[in-house]
Amino acid sequence: MGQAVTINPRIVEGLYCEALVLSDEVRHAFTLSGRVDEPGSSTCEDAAWIAMSAEGLRTTTRMMHAVAWLLNHRAYFMGELSEFQLRRHGRLTPDMRGSEHDQLALLAPEIQALVAATLRFYDRLLRLDRAWRQAGQQAPSAISRLRERLECRMAG
Repeated sequence: MGQAVTINPRIVEGLYCEALVLSDEVRHAFTLSGRVDEPGSSTCEDAAWIAMSAEGLRTTTRMMHAVAWLLNHRAYFMGELSEFQLRRHGRLTPDMRGSEHDQLALLAPEIQALVAATLRFYDRLLRLDRAWRQAGQQAPSAISRLRERLECRMAG
């Protein structure tokens, strides 16, 4: 297994651009006006309308969380947030991953593919966030390093 990639400004900028494009595709795909004005007369049409609305909300929310996470990291790299603030408030929630398979099956294949793309994108961010947080936990704090140096000098 290779070395874990650390988050850096170039990676964040690339992901941010990708997130904006994906978010625009989501917005366009889930715009209901003109396609389905209101639930139809049949149960099948009602289920499809509900599925489109629910999955649209889930997918849009997932992308909003992704963009917010990336904006927090951009702010950190620009010096607008401290590492403490980023670790405390710039957290991704794994709860944004879910989709209901029964509802998803009612949607057009291109919308299903878009939802899958947002899930894969969010999973990538979750892996980056997890690796970044674990790397931060493994690194000794400045106080720990100072304490170690003092102990070495006192012992030697």
